[in-house]
Amino acid sequence: MVGPAAVATDPSEWTVRGFDIHAERPLVLGVINLTPDSFSDGGSYTDTGAALARAEQMFGDGADLIDVGGESTRPGACSVEPTEEWNRIGPVVEGLTLRGIPVSIDTMKADVAQRAVDAGAAVLNDVSGLRRDPALAEVAARAGAGLILMHMRGTPRTMQSDVEYDDLVGEVRDGLRHSIETACDRGCSPGQIVVDPGIGFGKSAAGNLELIAGIGRLLDLGRPVLVGPSRKSFIGAILDVPVEERLEGTIAACLAALERGARLFRVHDVRQVRRALDVAWAIRNSGTLSRAT
Repeated sequence: MVGPAAVATDPSEWTVRGFDIHAERPLVLGVINLTPDSFSDGGSYTDTGAALARAEQMFGDGADLIDVGGESTRPGACSVEPTEEWNRIGPVVEGLTLRGIPVSIDTMKADVAQRAVDAGAAVLNDVSGLRRDPALAEVAARAGAGLILMHMRGTPRTMQSDVEYDDLVGEVRDGLRHSIETACDRGCSPGQIVVDPGIGFGKSAAGNLELIAGIGRLLDLGRPVLVGPSRKSFIGAILDVPVEERLEGTIAACLAALERGARLFRVHDVRQVRRALDVAWAIRNSGTLSRAT
């Protein structure tokens, strides 16, 4: 179990180096994959100029962070060498830092994470939850960077081969608790950490729905919860639509997660999701606002 010293008293607190970002309201992470093989936008932003232009557009559309990845984590994806991963993302990280845009780096490797924070990255997003390279937590601790810890069973290459759980939400919660403990043991403060249940990572289509419905059970971890349902296959299975027609389903999943306690949303379609979250948030808080006035 995570003891009192390992849990922040305010789950809306989130320490992000160099930027004033708080999770007491919905936060949006705009996704840019600098890979040739990601499931949704692979190959679209391998040119640095195109990637920076897209990131600036997302930031203008309301993204709080731009989440940059140089290694595909789609089902069946193989790992890439750290040097290749950094060569893909480095110029974009540096360019966004010069523009004053907060950057999150989607990586499982401590050496890539170190280069990223040296170049100005504010957040490290580890889809392995520190199982691949626990030293990544030490990089976050030294830099004071935000740290997103996700639950994934297996690796991207193997994760969809075993999607059966006795208690899906409970097992995900226990896995995230272990990741928090690992991070704190390696020097992170609880306030640096956000947890992500890993929608689509080692879960069935039905399991993804169960996970979103059960987000409230993750709140006792004492950390903000991030969800990443954007354009994923479970939406396609429900609606029988291809990846480019999953916007409405993505919005629905985000709003359902918001009502159950999620506060961070990693998406491709920033403008539309940002607007939907803002309206839902205003409705949710309308009674509080009217009483305050």
